[in-house]
Amino acid sequence: MLTREDNERLVRVGPGTEMGRLMRLYWIPFLLAKNVEADGQPYRVRLLGEDLVAFRDSSGQVGLVDHACPHRGAPMVLARNEEGGLRCIYHGWKFTVEGRCLEMPAEPATTRMPSTMRIGSYPVRERNGVLWTYMGPDPEQAPQLPSLEWNMVPAEQVAVSMRVQECNWLQALEGEIDSAHAAILHGRVDDSGVINQWKQGQDLAPTFECSVHESGVSIASRRKTATEENYIRVNQFLMPFWTLVPPQSQYPELSGHAWVPIDDEHTLCLMFSYHPSEPFYEKTRKVFKEGHAGRETGHASEASFQECPITRPYHTYWSGFNRENAYRFDVKLIGKYNAALPGLWVQDAACQSGVTAIYDRTREHLGTTDTGIVRARRLLLDTVRKYVAEDVRPASVSNADKFLWRAISITIPAGGDWKAAGGEFMKAKLGQGFGYQP
Repeated sequence: MLTREDNERLVRVGPGTEMGRLMRLYWIPFLLAKNVEADGQPYRVRLLGEDLVAFRDSSGQVGLVDHACPHRGAPMVLARNEEGGLRCIYHGWKFTVEGRCLEMPAEPATTRMPSTMRIGSYPVRERNGVLWTYMGPDPEQAPQLPSLEWNMVPAEQVAVSMRVQECNWLQALEGEIDSAHAAILHGRVDDSGVINQWKQGQDLAPTFECSVHESGVSIASRRKTATEENYIRVNQFLMPFWTLVPPQSQYPELSGHAWVPIDDEHTLCLMFSYHPSEPFYEKTRKVFKEGHAGRETGHASEASFQECPITRPYHTYWSGFNRENAYRFDVKLIGKYNAALPGLWVQDAACQSGVTAIYDRTREHLGTTDTGIVRARRLLLDTVRKYVAEDVRPASVSNADKFLWRAISITIPAGGDWKAAGGEFMKAKLGQGFGYQP
């Protein structure tokens, strides 16, 4: 368990907080590019507790600016996006994607105010359908975008989705690096379904080993097989909020999340699934978008979202599965599934956020299967303390290639060294396949 002080240190991400300061050193994926059209409706965003608005100007450039007009605080999400800038509807002040003021139509023609007035803004980069922003202390010295493989492969090889989860970012992240839960939470009571055929389902009591590296932690689970070998699944935690999940043998693909803090109690869950060297399975892509037999997959289906006003941050990504409706718990499913909840990500979300938005970790009773979670927390705490006290920054802040990692699933001789056997496979090499048979 964590002390109350350390729990607060990890979960609080607003301006001036220790974890918030650390996260602002990194580029942050914050929206899908399709959500903002040239001269189209501005899109309400909240990141690390800051209220913002994204928009695409007439030339196609994307801006991320303060939600409130600097004149008298009118909401910029209601502004007119026209002719190269965002115009406040209150008095017509108009701003560029960089935050410069272009016009103040209600002021005298001789005024010099526009040349000195700015709206707060953050730089934005667009890569392969995803928008990224840098909220760090010196935007002019922003590092390169991280070399995350999923955002660098061709579009036909990847599927990406977003949703809002109503809990703290760390609760969500810890759920994904905990691979002990997968075959239990997502399994079935009967013998049907693909999940019951997962290799990890044949041994529900794995042992865990961790390896800390410059970018994060490799978390390996070791399971016995019927052939007296070891089935090894290595999840990756990459600073500050990335998780990578190993492929399954049935449908080999790599996947993972960015668990981006919206604020202390809400998380933007960006999920990616991709094949490293071949087009992604169209049938799987279709199932991600539509669900399967009324159930959700790892991705939120297009029908899973509730309608929200444009003034709510991430208004298109709020889920219809939440605490208020018990994540649509269905007692009729008890005879089939371990969890009477309609699908994979819903089951995860219910366990991660179903009690409260910020769980009191002083009440935990951790076991051996929580080894990876403990190690990831320790790395985060050590990193935050060194940055705050000594301005020591993680290597991955300034070196984009530190993100070239993969999660793996391999079978090795009983008691074998998974780091030696899987070391090359854990290196992401653009354009190259798995290198082994998952």
